Amino acid sequence: MIYNCDLPCSFFLSLLSVLGSSVVFIQQPHDLVVVAGQPVTLPCSITGYHGTVLWVKDGLALGVNRDMSGYPRYDVIGDHSKGEYHLLIQRTELTDDGSFECQAIQAATRSRPARLTVLVPPDDPVIIGAPVVSLRAGDSLNLTCHAENAKPAASIIWIRNGEVLNGAAYTKTLLRDGRRESTVSTLHISSSNIETGQQITCRASNKAAPNGKEATVTIDIQHFPLVNLSVEPQPVLEGNLVKFHCAAKANPPVTHYRWAKGGNMITDATGDTYEVLVDHSFFTEPVSCEVTNALGSTNISRNVDVYFGPRLAAEPQSLQVDRGSDAVFSCAWIGNPSLTIVWMKRGHGVVLSNENTLTLKGVRQEDAGKYVCRAVVPRVGVGEKEVMLTVNGPPSISSTQTQQALYGEKGQIKCFIRSTPPPDRIAWSWKETVLESGTSGRYTVETVSTEDGVISTLTMSNIVPADFQTIYNCTAWNSFGSDTEIIRLKEQGNNQFTPHPKQPNCAELSYSKRSAPDRDYAHLRSVSGCLMIPAVLCSPQGLCAWPSSLGLQWELSWLSSSSLGPWGLSAALDCRGVSELIVSTETETQRRLAPHVH
Repeated sequence: MIYNCDLPCSFFLSLLSVLGSSVVFIQQPHDLVVVAGQPVTLPCSITGYHGTVLWVKDGLALGVNRDMSGYPRYDVIGDHSKGEYHLLIQRTELTDDGSFECQAIQAATRSRPARLTVLVPPDDPVIIGAPVVSLRAGDSLNLTCHAENAKPAASIIWIRNGEVLNGAAYTKTLLRDGRRESTVSTLHISSSNIETGQQITCRASNKAAPNGKEATVTIDIQHFPLVNLSVEPQPVLEGNLVKFHCAAKANPPVTHYRWAKGGNMITDATGDTYEVLVDHSFFTEPVSCEVTNALGSTNISRNVDVYFGPRLAAEPQSLQVDRGSDAVFSCAWIGNPSLTIVWMKRGHGVVLSNENTLTLKGVRQEDAGKYVCRAVVPRVGVGEKEVMLTVNGPPSISSTQTQQALYGEKGQIKCFIRSTPPPDRIAWSWKETVLESGTSGRYTVETVSTEDGVISTLTMSNIVPADFQTIYNCTAWNSFGSDTEIIRLKEQGNNQFTPHPKQPNCAELSYSKRSAPDRDYAHLRSVSGCLMIPAVLCSPQGLCAWPSSLGLQWELSWLSSSSLGPWGLSAALDCRGVSELIVSTETETQRRLAPHVH
């Protein structure tokens, strides 16, 4: 219940006070002065009374007995049984400023009114232009100090070298709340009465802050900055920390520093020091420091002696040239200290050049491959760049010469072709048939391009025995020439005709005529000291035999003549109607034309 004690209420309470004359206030609230933010207690003790006690502020009831739920900073404390109803205000605010009464309702009596005065210290004073006020030599000085939000209004004095300066103008303004005030003081000092480096203090005080609050400004006389830029350490390895220090003497003092590298602003550096992990670019792009004060700016720059590994300045390009033409590669590196350049072919240890340029005269197809331009900075680092040399020439076919298939199933033989430029034409031929693409009877040719070359596939829809006895020829052409590979198909799972793994250049095939008019002889011998394991001999009609398979139109015998090497093989063949002879060994499949027989 809230009581608004206007005139009728006061009359009513006065009337009731006659009836409650036995109630006595042992303690009553009295006038108090408190600084905002501090706690305060208004005392109230009533003897011989056990009724309702009400605290009233400026005529408005605050709460009954100990219930102050509407005012969270207010609390009624004391021993209720002893009639103690003291009002505690925590963290006083300017709104607590007012008149308070303690009332005993049933006894119709009340305490004398007590005035609570809340003092507010001024905000920290502010000097316009602080902390440093700059002026040109010969100019007078005007300083303005603000002390805001004080109750009562703050007093302001100016102090220099411990002495109070007179002659300041003083104004104050009442704020909208009608209680606090703001104060402004302006001090004028002639140019003859100021020196550079002087400090002048504004001190603001009132009853809430008797010791006052201060703000200080430093006075300087202007001149252009004198700047020295140091770099430490030097020389320095790339990736290490370097500190740039821009030492400046300026009057007035420096207003700001501006850092740049290679003419580009460094936004995260604003003071007189710049620290950074340096890279190679600091070797060629100077760092500059620009110092500014009220009169102008001074700029100075320095390079850093950065040791760094090779960096590409001009990247080499891969080349594609015709066979017999010259190939010229170029690459350029920078590094510190001085670097060495080496050109080599990948996989070879021969140094081809120590210059920025590598020239290959009259290139051959075997010159094709990857070349490396490598740069070395001693004790610092190595860099390299790889390029590809592609030599235009005739196609090169590399395929397994014996491929497998299952009888009665679909079978395939593949021809892998490397060719620069790409092949103009690829053809498969067997017996009397030539097929470049598409389907012919049981046969289909498909060609697929890959990153490494071209794969041409001959597919047979239903493998028959004659397919294992046929010789297949894969030929590719481009504008520089052609290449051919002979491929045979063997039945998968039949080991009778499997040749041994290849060992290049281990066999030699020759022919000789014997006395019998209807027989020729083929001689197979080892060369270069290779040990030969018996080979398979086959005619184009598919007649094949191992040395142990006698009587299959082949006459096989071992020879031990020293002229034939460690091992030799001789075979007699009925060559009537035979136009060529196929010899499959562990080294390769060799195809030779047999002597014509009349």
